[in-house]
Amino acid sequence: MKIIKTKINFKDDRGIIRDIMSHTFVDAMTYITFTENAIRGNHYHKKTMQYDYIISGKLICRTREDENKEIEEVVVEAGDLIIHQYPFWHAYKALEDSVMISSTNGPRQGDQYEDDTFRLTDEQKLF
Repeated sequence: MKIIKTKINFKDDRGIIRDIMSHTFVDAMTYITFTENAIRGNHYHKKTMQYDYIISGKLICRTREDENKEIEEVVVEAGDLIIHQYPFWHAYKALEDSVMISSTNGPRQGDQYEDDTFRLTDEQKLF
């Protein structure tokens, strides 16, 4: 997992402009909402890179390279970009109502949404 604290590129009385990603190809962008205490993820991908941008709220993000590695945990919030490389396990728990955009490069769009999603067992789950 890599966390990027995005910066404001431009600001005036009309608002702000913020680059979220550049020079990165994506196949799909997905809008995801969380209610407080909701858990999402608890899966991994074999072929898909995932870029999650937090629009609002605050979440705990946990990742793990595999069952032999330690769990990594970080709190992410609005403006953070989280990059999940495959095959890292990943999951989120919302500390408050939250919104993210998940951009992916790999077989994750439309009817293929579950083709490269591998659910963790109850024993493997990060939350």
